[in-house]
Amino acid sequence: MAKSKLVKVNEKIAENVVGGYKKIEKGVVGGYKKIENGVVGGFNKISDKFVDQFLTREGESVEDAKKRLAAEQTAREASAKKNETYN
Repeated sequence: MAKSKLVKVNEKIAENVVGGYKKIEKGVVGGYKKIENGVVGGFNKISDKFVDQFLTREGESVEDAKKRLAAEQTAREASAKKNETYN
């Protein structure tokens, strides 16, 4: 009888410990996600402002400028890779 009570108490303790870890895990992951979203959002705002201020052409939107710049970068990388194979 005493043994079964000890087993039950140990099981309860184990459940509470695991539940406590889950709560801590949710709190840590949730906090990380909030920080990550804030940092990424802030970076994107600054990036958009920079592209808008310095890299857009007349009548071009920020999204169009980013697409154009990405295409130009891809072309430069392909050209550099092509030149590497010939040298």
